[in-house]
Amino acid sequence: MRATGTWALPDVSVGDFLTRRQNEVDRLLNGIRTVCGFSDAAMAINDDLGWLSDYEVAAPFLLLWSGGVEGVPERREELEEPATVRRMCHMGADLQLTHFLQALISGALTAGTEAQQGAEEVAEILGIAVDLADGTGRNTPTSVFRTWRVAFLPGILRPDSSAPERGRAGFRAYARALEELLDHHSVSRASANRETAVRSGKFCREATT
Repeated sequence: MRATGTWALPDVSVGDFLTRRQNEVDRLLNGIRTVCGFSDAAMAINDDLGWLSDYEVAAPFLLLWSGGVEGVPERREELEEPATVRRMCHMGADLQLTHFLQALISGALTAGTEAQQGAEEVAEILGIAVDLADGTGRNTPTSVFRTWRVAFLPGILRPDSSAPERGRAGFRAYARALEELLDHHSVSRASANRETAVRSGKFCREATT
């Protein structure tokens, strides 16, 4: 939706979006394949499901994709109002990116890709997914990570959890490694932004004197 610059469903084209962003989609899928150890047959499921081809984006689909938080109105047309579509897209991006990170780490651990080998790649894959889902900066890899940490980790790591000890250790290791990686990235980006702002201010002063 954001790629169209509007919240009107008739203006949305998944096919156009995929055409423009195909390189990033390919990088995303290749990263997932590598870190999760998926076979060609497993990756082919994407084609069978049809999510990576053109299809109509309907309001009821967005309602389900966003967890039904918006509620079911008496008239379907109410779901198609731009303000409603915007809320469902925001909620859906928050929800789906958080579940994506959980599935990615779970797949990595199942494949035997421990944090010391996979954390950097998981962080890179998450960055691509965030940019595809919302390239405006509203969502960031760090914000998705923090949401994932509070939404999923307590259920896995609490003392009465049924998760096996190896699984607990794996998730804990990924959480620690990703926190360090993403915090470092955030600090580096903030420093770069400050440097750009300083240079921009200096240029403006020189241009007006």
